[in-house]
Amino acid sequence: MSWNPAFEPGCPADVGIDAIETLIIPRSRDIGGFEVRRALPAPKRQMVGPFIFFDQAGPAELLTGQGIDVRSHPHIGLGTVTYLFRGDFHHRDSTGADQIIRPGELNWMVAGRGVSHSERTSVAARSGPHSLFGIQTWVALPDRHEDMAPLFEHHGKAALPTIEDQGVSVRLILGNAYGKVSPATMFSEIFYADVQLAAGSRLPMPDEHEDRGIYIVEGSISVAGQDFEAPQMMVFRAGDKITIAAGDRGARVMILGGATLSGPRYIWWNFVASSQERIEQAKAEWRAQNWGQGRFDLPVNDRNEHIPLPD
Repeated sequence: MSWNPAFEPGCPADVGIDAIETLIIPRSRDIGGFEVRRALPAPKRQMVGPFIFFDQAGPAELLTGQGIDVRSHPHIGLGTVTYLFRGDFHHRDSTGADQIIRPGELNWMVAGRGVSHSERTSVAARSGPHSLFGIQTWVALPDRHEDMAPLFEHHGKAALPTIEDQGVSVRLILGNAYGKVSPATMFSEIFYADVQLAAGSRLPMPDEHEDRGIYIVEGSISVAGQDFEAPQMMVFRAGDKITIAAGDRGARVMILGGATLSGPRYIWWNFVASSQERIEQAKAEWRAQNWGQGRFDLPVNDRNEHIPLPD
């Protein structure tokens, strides 16, 4: 087998509850009838590996003609990861990308020194009632890649590696885990996967990564004999062999982590950087609106409006 043989019966579960280093209850907010739950950054935990931002969008049911319209806005120093369970987003950005993303696919936009993008519900989806449910997360870039040129990659559902075993279904979105490697271009050690668990099935967490966490999207899991319901995030102590077990209703979870960065990150609005000076430079350039003359331009085919710099 090409993945962790501990998928088979007999997974180790002899760790104590103190193996959970941090337990995070996401903060909820309503943005016009649409709920967002934010797990990262949290008061007691800024990052899990390089993951510095983690939002659950929905689930939401939208009527004909309704949709989400996130106007053009900027990023620096990070990569955005968009992954959907239901619905779609029409992504446009200043690299020239113009891409609709659907469930099970990956949109990976690396901001580097500066990029802007918009995300909107597609015209096709608005033609009737529709659902939206997904996860968007940001990956902080290591120091040596903060000033790289921005890039965008889209990887279809069939391109992302999958594993099926003993009631466990894993789709690897980023990085490497269980002997599989995602096709997305990475700039640090990382793993990120969508996992569906049948009732009572068990999953060993990858143990080759320094930082490891899990986010419960739906259902419940048990760790070291204690039950946890959606939505919660757990960050595990480094080095421990961790196995989770799905509850009676099964579970859907996102597993994530990787190597820690060389130092903490500053985060302000949509900017992530290793220094406050980088943040201030980005703020000044977005405020100046000199599109295409410096760090920022506006997205292809979506240049009529943008989100101004907050006061």
